[in-house]
Amino acid sequence: MSDAPDSHTRSHWYVYLLHCADGSYYTGITTDPKRRLHEHNNDGKKAAKYTRARRPLKMVYFELCQSRSDAGVREYAIRKLPRSRKIELAESMTEDLPEVLGS
Repeated sequence: MSDAPDSHTRSHWYVYLLHCADGSYYTGITTDPKRRLHEHNNDGKKAAKYTRARRPLKMVYFELCQSRSDAGVREYAIRKLPRSRKIELAESMTEDLPEVLGS
């Protein structure tokens, strides 16, 4: 997979956790959480295959990382967490989400 030309000029990456309509969780990385949530919920081509059939989706957690590599490492770690820990992450984030998502 190749990076877009401007991906090297962005200084921050986010790892995020989505709560799916079926109750499952999806973890991903992005430089723009608001755009990415919109893509998951509305754009079939840009949405992850896993999330397309599990809409609507709600972003319940995000974490700022300094590089794409750091975000990928953290994404992997979150994916390996048990469901109970993912719920704890989601509950820890409720106050900061509107600011990042522009709500």
